[in-house]
Amino acid sequence: MPEIGNDFGVSYKDVWYDSADGLRLYARDYPGPESSTLLPVLCMHGLTRNSADFAWIAAHLSKTRRVISVDQRGRGLSDYDSDPANYMPPTYVDDMFTLLDKLALSRMLVIGTSMGGLMAMLMANMQPERFAAVVLNDIGPELDPVGLDRIKNYVGKRRQIDSWDDAVAQTREINESAFPLYTDDEWLRFTRGLYKEVDGVPQLAHDAAIAQAVVQTESNAVPPDLWPLFTNMASIPMLVVRGAISDLLALDCVEKMQEIAPELKVAHVPDRGHAPMLDEPLSVAAIEDLFYTVDPP
Repeated sequence: MPEIGNDFGVSYKDVWYDSADGLRLYARDYPGPESSTLLPVLCMHGLTRNSADFAWIAAHLSKTRRVISVDQRGRGLSDYDSDPANYMPPTYVDDMFTLLDKLALSRMLVIGTSMGGLMAMLMANMQPERFAAVVLNDIGPELDPVGLDRIKNYVGKRRQIDSWDDAVAQTREINESAFPLYTDDEWLRFTRGLYKEVDGVPQLAHDAAIAQAVVQTESNAVPPDLWPLFTNMASIPMLVVRGAISDLLALDCVEKMQEIAPELKVAHVPDRGHAPMLDEPLSVAAIEDLFYTVDPP
């Protein structure tokens, strides 16, 4: 039987599955009400994050529908890859389709944060019939160089951590510009999602080798031109959640997205940079509005 975890008073099941190249990968499965006929939600995280990023929104959405929140290879409880060259969106996308096939999910709603949003664009182009709606969390077809440079400056370069106080301090140092109003309790919760405890010492819950795909070249970090992919999915109901002080998703990119997809919904979240945590009231309301419009209860 799968183990049962708990987030914000809502239980989830551990899902384990094997990738095509033999890694053991992990996802959280929030089953939702047994009587629910609503479409499930697939949540995909950013570059150095994991399924814990969606703990709040997954617990909230699972009150009415099933939610699957994943750990990409090299993150969280999923196996690390011995070949860092595999830490690339096309590989992650293959892993996701393996998971969806295992769970027999033929149609769903998707939330993709940062890298997870890039993956959603790739997946929606490959198998558009599976995607009823897509939420792109602080990501678009064009990445602001300012944000890319910031990410390159910290990925794989964090100092050694000896205590949870150290971990919180480092997390705050890297992310404070994106969350200027966070309280001490919020920083601790944020940090607990990024680290795991090994022999009493916090360790980042991702493989440091994922940095290699980012620091080599920008073209290796993401596909070179995502605008055609976005254009191809313009007919899919979509929402962009943008941090109002984001340094990765520029306003002019969002405006171009709206020109290509006039029905695109946009929510600008105050006092958030890259990327909103999706526990903000504005984020939650915008996501629920999209999902209930596409898939009403």
